[in-house]
Amino acid sequence: MAEAAAELLERAARRDAALEELRALRVAVQAVPLAALRSRLAEHHLRALFGLLAVNDREQVSACVSILERLLQALDPLYVIQSLREELQKGLFHPDDSVKILTMSQVGRIVEDSAAVPEILHSPELLQQIINCIGGEKIAVAKEAIKSLSRIAQSQEGLEALFGSSLLGDLRRVMATSDIVRYRVYELIVEISSVSAESLNYCASSGLISELIGELTGEDVLVRATCIEMVTALAHSPQGRQYLAQQGVIDRISNIILGAQSDPFSSFYLPGFVKFFGNLAVVDSPQQICERYPVFMEKVFEMAESQDPTMIGVAVDTLGILGSNVEGKQVLQKTRSRFQNLLSKMGHQAKNAPTELRLRCLDAISSLLYLPPDQQTEDLLRMTESWFTSLSSQPLELFRSISTQPFPDLHCGALRVFTAIANQPWAQKLMLSSPGFVEYVVDRSVEPDKASKDAKYELVKALVNSKTIAEIFGNQYYLRLRAYLLEGPYYVQAASTTAVEGAE
Repeated sequence: MAEAAAELLERAARRDAALEELRALRVAVQAVPLAALRSRLAEHHLRALFGLLAVNDREQVSACVSILERLLQALDPLYVIQSLREELQKGLFHPDDSVKILTMSQVGRIVEDSAAVPEILHSPELLQQIINCIGGEKIAVAKEAIKSLSRIAQSQEGLEALFGSSLLGDLRRVMATSDIVRYRVYELIVEISSVSAESLNYCASSGLISELIGELTGEDVLVRATCIEMVTALAHSPQGRQYLAQQGVIDRISNIILGAQSDPFSSFYLPGFVKFFGNLAVVDSPQQICERYPVFMEKVFEMAESQDPTMIGVAVDTLGILGSNVEGKQVLQKTRSRFQNLLSKMGHQAKNAPTELRLRCLDAISSLLYLPPDQQTEDLLRMTESWFTSLSSQPLELFRSISTQPFPDLHCGALRVFTAIANQPWAQKLMLSSPGFVEYVVDRSVEPDKASKDAKYELVKALVNSKTIAEIFGNQYYLRLRAYLLEGPYYVQAASTTAVEGAE
């Protein structure tokens, strides 16, 4: 097969390969190991195949793209940029998106290689064309361009190339193409800013972060809704949060939430603004954020208590995020009966709401109830137990009934709730005292699909790994659970057959 591939490559290099031979070459290169391809591959083969892309024949272009994808994998990224710089540049101008994606994927390999990156940095025309690709119609091309530029900007030299030269003008020119492309550039800026304080300084000096924030706090409600997602991503890094605080952006977002009461269009942007504070609380300090911006907690409760399913969903997600760590749980506990009442509503929604909201409630409940073993103090265990009992008059039966429904997503969601509480002694006692519950846990026949089998296995693992399980469940049940764990999630017991004399 290697000989056949070599012969076909030579024909392609002479530019006299027919479409049939290109098809055969496509099959041959897939069958030959990369090491064998590497030893037979010469620069003129690759140049010729790139040359064969310059036709208005979709099938020929498709065949050449497949062949090049395979052959370029066999080559070192430094060799690719040094030997095929011109071909890569032409590929980024090609009208066929599959060629652009092929070329961008090679740029992606080059920027991941520390020895090859400088070659790209010293190719301003190539960098300019990568920037132009952000404005491409095909989102896959734009995403690859954003990824490559973000990677290039991870070095001092890369930051200088992007922000200290005419390339910044190219970025601004591409931004003017359309609203969608402008947001893609903002996405790139946020990604670069998240790397380090220095990279954020370059982005801030370019003026692009200020423009993003200007759009966020402007009057266009639809633009606000889009920009808040990017500002939320910016707040994930310490330097991003510090910048937003110093610029007064967090205060402005808080004031917009405060004024949303009188804005008939607030439903467009309010969910994103509330999620911003939810994410900020988790990466920063739930207590400090909730104390400094009380409007955030008040708005979450208002949304959760409303009748609007969209708002309820956002509030439930935010409560799940906020309560994912112990400090956030304690903040919620301080609201006392108001949160207990919300838990009762969440339990009701988990059983009766439309499927999507039911799933969001189940995920939030799992997040709220989980306590890591090293944080299981008596007070916190009492708290999670009281939260569990607030969900329903018979919460264990509520989630068990959901877990027996023939909808895999709901089934797994309910199993995740059980997994969240499985390492807490009060929950283990409750499980043991519930008739047939342990039998249900070790019964493999009730899990119809892979996702359900995996979710059940996680529950068994959480039980077995708990320090209190053997004492509470007793040896008999503990050994059954341990056997389940050792057998793995997909174990099937072999059916035994008995031979009967004289049977056909």
